[in-house]
Amino acid sequence: QVQLLESGGGLVQAGRSLRLSCAASGRIFGINAMGWYRQVFGKQRDVIATISSSGSTNYADSVKGRFTISRDNAKNTVYLHMNSLKPEDTAVYYCNAAQFVDARVGIVDYWGQGTQVTVSS
Repeated sequence: QVQLLESGGGLVQAGRSLRLSCAASGRIFGINAMGWYRQVFGKQRDVIATISSSGSTNYADSVKGRFTISRDNAKNTVYLHMNSLKPEDTAVYYCNAAQFVDARVGIVDYWGQGTQVTVSS
């Protein structure tokens, strides 16, 4: 089992910045990609940024140029640096880790508990 602990959410004014952190613990061997998703109440959970074990990143169009995902493998932690925040960025942000278990099981997804980010106008 992998545990993901998120931190760093909160209330911030539009145009300001926040940094989210997600620390992985437990049986972390084999974790490949990690990422951040967000969900607005009543809507689906959307991926906004991912980072592979080698450091390759991908971003949703809505956050490109404003958000940066990074990873500290020594600390088993992934970060989301959010700049120029907008009210439409308001959501619950979830950390995700994709772990390759074995050839039979394949990849298992783990999720953090979520952290609320609220951007006021």
